[in-house]
Amino acid sequence: MGSSAKAKKEKKKDFQKAKLKVGKTKAKASNFTDTSFKARSISVLQQSLATNAPSAVTQFNHHLALLGHKSEQQRLQSLSHLTGVLHNCRENAIEFPQPASVIIGKVQPLVRDSSSAVRAQVVKLLRTLPERDVKSHAEGLLLWIRLGMTNLSAPVRMDALDVLEWLCEVAGPNVVSCAGGWTKTLKCFGGILGWDAPAAVVSKDGKSTWTTTPNSSTKGTIDPKLLLKTMSVLTVFLQQGLLPAEQEEVDAENAQGAARAFPLWQNQQHMLPVQMSISNPYAYLDLFGAPKDEDGAAFEDWEERNAYFADKWRSSFEDGVMKVVREGGGVGRAAVGLSKVMKTAKELADDEGEL
Repeated sequence: MGSSAKAKKEKKKDFQKAKLKVGKTKAKASNFTDTSFKARSISVLQQSLATNAPSAVTQFNHHLALLGHKSEQQRLQSLSHLTGVLHNCRENAIEFPQPASVIIGKVQPLVRDSSSAVRAQVVKLLRTLPERDVKSHAEGLLLWIRLGMTNLSAPVRMDALDVLEWLCEVAGPNVVSCAGGWTKTLKCFGGILGWDAPAAVVSKDGKSTWTTTPNSSTKGTIDPKLLLKTMSVLTVFLQQGLLPAEQEEVDAENAQGAARAFPLWQNQQHMLPVQMSISNPYAYLDLFGAPKDEDGAAFEDWEERNAYFADKWRSSFEDGVMKVVREGGGVGRAAVGLSKVMKTAKELADDEGEL
């Protein structure tokens, strides 16, 4: 009896319709975290209760302080903001929120930044600065440029050469005449290209003799693009240092000024030197500074720079240029241009010696 009732119950279950559950939620994952709680308060760091927005000067100073931030994006954003503000100030003849000396001091370490976008933005920012302010800070900029030129990264060296080329265009005489601008930069170029100056060797009898190590060709030891860029910038640098074109232009301007100031004759002889456009025209005399060695010396006249170049670097540079010329191509053409500059400088120096 019991078995027949059980059989009927099971038979009846086969004909029952299953009830479907509509809208059933999906099962939660094993790593589900409940976020339905509500917080009584939220604390935000550096929150400001001021009702007024910060001024443009405050924002400028804030972004200027963020140039040393560890985040690449933050440095890039700050540089972009500063570049836009400086460009707007120059377009509308408005005074800069900060002196150019403060801006250059904060920006110049980024010449050797690890980010290519940051370095490119640094060049854009420097181009917005007045040339007069750049000239007075050429020595400080050269220090960071040389650090970038000797960096292990080839892109950093390329961008540092771009900055040096721009600096030679806007402040060429100041670059080659500041303390260490001529000597240390030539030494930096010689190290990059492998055209090191001959070293003094003391013989057994105590006499000093000069010797040179055979320089191999730069082909294969340096990236072709970097070599071409280095040769081009070196040509511009030697033009500023070895040729008297800039000095002649200044003398012509002074002569014209004397003619306009008739009846005052030869008044250019009583004026400030070539550096009269900067705030401290007699800084090269180093009257109150510590004594400098040969590398930190300042060569004001192109004759002095030519004599130093002929004594220390001309032979090694000429040998290196001849080896690069044999390689041909764009690098060879750049070497030919560099050779012409050195040849012209040598002829001018010989003419001055005969006079």
